[in-house]
Amino acid sequence: MADYHGSECTVVNVLRDQVSKDPDRVWIVTEDERYSVARMDARSSALARGLSGLGVAAGDTVLVMLPNCIEFIDCWLALARLRAIQVPVNTAYFGAMLEHLVRDSRATRIVVHESYLEAVGEVAGKAGSLLDTMIVVGAAPGPAPAGPTPAGLRRVAYASLLDDAPAAASGGVMPAYNEVASIMYTSGTTGASKGVMVTHAHSYQYAAGGNSLQLGPGDVYYAPLPLFHVAGQWAVIYNCLIRGAAAVLKARFSITDFWSDVERFGVTTTFMLGAMGSMLFRTTPGHRRTSLAKVLMSPLIPEYREFCDKFGVQVCTSYASTEVNGVIATGFSPPNAATCGRVRSERFEVRLVDELDEEVPVGQVGELVVRPKLPWIVMAGYWNRPAETQAAWRNLWLHSGDLFRRDADGYYYFVDRLKDSIRRRGENISSVEVENAINSLPEVLESAVVPVPSELTEQEVLACVVFRPGQSLAMDALHTRIAALLPKFMVPRYLAVIDAVPKTPTGKPQKFRLRDEIRPGQLWDSLGEGRRG
Repeated sequence: MADYHGSECTVVNVLRDQVSKDPDRVWIVTEDERYSVARMDARSSALARGLSGLGVAAGDTVLVMLPNCIEFIDCWLALARLRAIQVPVNTAYFGAMLEHLVRDSRATRIVVHESYLEAVGEVAGKAGSLLDTMIVVGAAPGPAPAGPTPAGLRRVAYASLLDDAPAAASGGVMPAYNEVASIMYTSGTTGASKGVMVTHAHSYQYAAGGNSLQLGPGDVYYAPLPLFHVAGQWAVIYNCLIRGAAAVLKARFSITDFWSDVERFGVTTTFMLGAMGSMLFRTTPGHRRTSLAKVLMSPLIPEYREFCDKFGVQVCTSYASTEVNGVIATGFSPPNAATCGRVRSERFEVRLVDELDEEVPVGQVGELVVRPKLPWIVMAGYWNRPAETQAAWRNLWLHSGDLFRRDADGYYYFVDRLKDSIRRRGENISSVEVENAINSLPEVLESAVVPVPSELTEQEVLACVVFRPGQSLAMDALHTRIAALLPKFMVPRYLAVIDAVPKTPTGKPQKFRLRDEIRPGQLWDSLGEGRRG
């Protein structure tokens, strides 16, 4: 499959081109159905007409809070046709975190699965929310589906938008490759989450990448990652559209189902987080040979060579972020388990710099900063946040916030996150947001949240808690109270009680000291092991 260039790099153009070449080519495979490119073209065209009838127009932000389902892909394509802006919502969000995203996006409409209606209803009427319409997936067709609707909100069944709409693709003004296609909210590290403005060209380059997987016609790509993340929607689904492959759409990753799914769908390719690879390697007895041939694993597990031998596959890895795109990757023979690869030098220029933005020597640790060689392929900025955008782009380099080192052969090695973000099983977690939840408990004086290594690669969350004088809680009770305030993926696994959070003379927390000073015997482990050893 040939790459697309310049103004061709919009999903609307790519889909139309694929339909013109082979309309019956299967793009999406679900548990029950197979969707050709022509069928997805017709579905998204019909939905675009329905959304237009509700007033959705170019430049409008539309929230999409859906699980992995074909309707999510419909929405992505339909909103692109209308030149509207898709705003995916993490389906674990509720309360203050969901309220912030709804308010900050300035969206007046949300496409939401009926299972999340309660969470949306709780924030829809709060100050700052502009929501006036809920488009509900899973509800029966009709203009006013049954069930509670928050006061002041119009409720429309998603299926009704497809009724009576022409099946054929419509014309209209094509989106430009430099227009914002999506606002992807990444976990905030110094406060609330920020919305990254992603252009059509940016999402295309993230999807197509350097094609380390050598994806092409005949490949069946299995990667049950959430579609509200860039990896699920772009690296898998969009990449398959571009490369002529088929994508298997699953609700979630399951060790129990993995090998049966490989056999059932004829899977040739998969994308797995390091934690997934580690669990699969540890729980699968003996050697296994299947149709699976290619694996993108991020990060690599220490036993990646044994993984390749055990399952008869080739493995590659990469480094990417929502802001800077996919800038570093390996081929199918990484030199070691620690590297992320080399720079995609045909697309990006990269440096490692110190706190003054001076480049550091080879072997020393510095922050990764990036400049694109093609227009519009890194973030267009943070939505509604000009000051944060300017700070990220200081000295004309886009600052990633991630620390790396580089060896003499040009291979890059991830060291740590410069900011207080924690990476846990594919999710970026803001330590500040977790601390805010913990500090809201009346018994707590202050807290500090830090990452600790996970046996499954990436990190686990440790919350160090200082109780108010005369106050205390049993650890299991404290954990239960915290879990009631946060999405499941953000709830700390480990707890520790400390006398005070270490600080600088100016009062800023010194979290690195906690990572160094907390001993394993001090940790309470929510998984029931009692203490972490």
